[in-house]
Amino acid sequence: MRETLESEALDPAIKDSILNAIERFKAQGHTVEYVSFDLLDYLVPAYYVLTTAEASSNLSRYDGVHYGHRNLEATNLNELYKKSRAEGFGEEVKRRILLGTFVLSAGYYDAYYQKAQQVRRLIREKMEEMLKDFDIVLTPVTPTPAFKIGDNIDDPLVMYMADIFTVLASLTGIPAVAIPLGNNTDGLPLSIQLMTKHFREEELLSLSQTFLKGS
Repeated sequence: MRETLESEALDPAIKDSILNAIERFKAQGHTVEYVSFDLLDYLVPAYYVLTTAEASSNLSRYDGVHYGHRNLEATNLNELYKKSRAEGFGEEVKRRILLGTFVLSAGYYDAYYQKAQQVRRLIREKMEEMLKDFDIVLTPVTPTPAFKIGDNIDDPLVMYMADIFTVLASLTGIPAVAIPLGNNTDGLPLSIQLMTKHFREEELLSLSQTFLKGS
């Protein structure tokens, strides 16, 4: 089992709860070693370049004709598209469509989308190498406790950075599970993430169940 806690932005309560969880894993007979994941800073940028590109491409079908909300007041096709999509999509979805359209545009495809694909390949290779000798990779789920509904709406980058640990499984396609670790002093939930090789879900779920039963 390998574990990484090197993010400087990691909340102290989350770090303490994970360190306690590691001691519980050790008490159950597991061997835990620490590792530095030197591609951590590239996870969020690569993930959001790729996912916004997918959003731009996949959501194009939601135009009020084929799928999705349809405005009933439009008098021509262009107006139908504009009003249906303006009314049917929320602000975050619109933001992702715009970003995705930008990274897929002819002048920026190579600089952004293709680079992100190359970074994803490096991240996947890094994880595959790590999982050759270890069964499980252990990380936080989020760097901070949950923020209040409505917080950070004006700064989406803060919200995106909250995904720094969870996007690793999405980029590499490996199975992952989040396990609750109780609450902090403010009553907010804390958790830990476990990831493993492809097709090892049974082992991952078994370890999770054993850990929770020992709580």
